[in-house]
Amino acid sequence: MVIKINVLLENRLNASAKNLLHAKAGLSLLIQDENDSILFDTGPDDSFLHNAALMGIDLTQLTAAVLSHGHYDHCGGVPWLPENCRIVCHPLVAEKRYAAVRFPGFTARIKKLSLNNDYSRYRMEYSATPLHLGERFIWSGEIPVAHPRAYGVMGDKNATVDYVKDEGVLIYKSEHGLVIFIGCGHRGLIDIVRHCQRITGINHIHALFGGFHLRSASPRKLWAIRQFLDDLKPDKIMGCHCTGKWGSLWLPNSVNPATGDVYVLG
Repeated sequence: MVIKINVLLENRLNASAKNLLHAKAGLSLLIQDENDSILFDTGPDDSFLHNAALMGIDLTQLTAAVLSHGHYDHCGGVPWLPENCRIVCHPLVAEKRYAAVRFPGFTARIKKLSLNNDYSRYRMEYSATPLHLGERFIWSGEIPVAHPRAYGVMGDKNATVDYVKDEGVLIYKSEHGLVIFIGCGHRGLIDIVRHCQRITGINHIHALFGGFHLRSASPRKLWAIRQFLDDLKPDKIMGCHCTGKWGSLWLPNSVNPATGDVYVLG
């Protein structure tokens, strides 16, 4: 059994793609096997839908849409999903969140990172625990991290540190091992992979695909990740979105998917 991955939106545009395709900061992937069709993230707006139409892709018969987390560049396209679409995500996906600088007794909010999406039109399935979405697809649920990194704050008045607890990943159980689709990697690539191995009981990773949040990572962090991947020996590493050129330099034999790309994995 194979899966087909259409990159509906990513930061970059494939050099050979149709000029009318939109490339924006964000991520949206359509992932299909012979039984299920999953939309993983929507990007920041309706660009994913625009690109799907130009690529000859119909998004009206989805098994589910999965939102990796509540940042605008991953869930901003929700208003353009088909009416009554099944949406799977973490219960905290709609929380207000901001990029911020914290001082003693004061928090300066710099930029809003969330959107006020109306989720009432959809069949929402909020889950902080793993959830089977089809024969081979699994929503990871919340990913435990011993020492999470803070990414701004949550809430308007009584701000709390935002560790992006709502970030989950989409897992596909292929015949060659796990394929893990990652939105942004805020929870850390190593912890994400270990969580997926733990909940599935499958150790071999066939592919890592998505944003790994390494564009401004320190050499120390990147070296640790590279050593982890050298030991892990995944068949494919496909870093896009927030992986960045800097992060990709440290990933052995990585591929960098772009808007308009199509991949088939066995």
